Amino acid sequence: MKRLLLHCCCGPCASAVIERLRERYDLSLYWFNPNIQPEDEYQRRLQAMKALAHEFEMPLEIEAGAEAEWEAAVAGCEDEPEGGSRCRICYAVRLAHAARQAGRLGCEVVASTLSISPHKRAEHINAAAAQTVCETGVDFLAEDFKTDGGFQRSVQLAKALGLYRQRYCGCRFSKR
Repeated sequence: MKRLLLHCCCGPCASAVIERLRERYDLSLYWFNPNIQPEDEYQRRLQAMKALAHEFEMPLEIEAGAEAEWEAAVAGCEDEPEGGSRCRICYAVRLAHAARQAGRLGCEVVASTLSISPHKRAEHINAAAAQTVCETGVDFLAEDFKTDGGFQRSVQLAKALGLYRQRYCGCRFSKR
């Protein structure tokens, strides 16, 4: 099986994606989310991700920091609506880090749980990945994980596992 590094935005979203990919790939999980604010929200989501990784017996790589990089990247897009250019920039920042980490770990493929959300358009995520991932030599798995009941399955799994489920994307701009 090819090795795949799965960028995880949160435990609930990751649950159904892991379930879908674990038969096809040798998975490692990756947490890099400098967009999540405030700090207590970041910690709640990270704890849920750690619990999920433990439950599924999956390795979890955690990369903290880069908040200043993220802030600089989205500067000027604060008033954009959810799903607008700010989000596409955010995807690109996180996927670039994921692709570099995949290369360092010897993974041939990188993917992200982001597309499982009904609030995110897979074509925007895939376009952001195409711009950043190709420079690393790692392939990007461009799937829309919300298809075939993916989001609904993530809700079921999160509930069954007692995972914290957030009410907004993560950045302070989406919270309003």
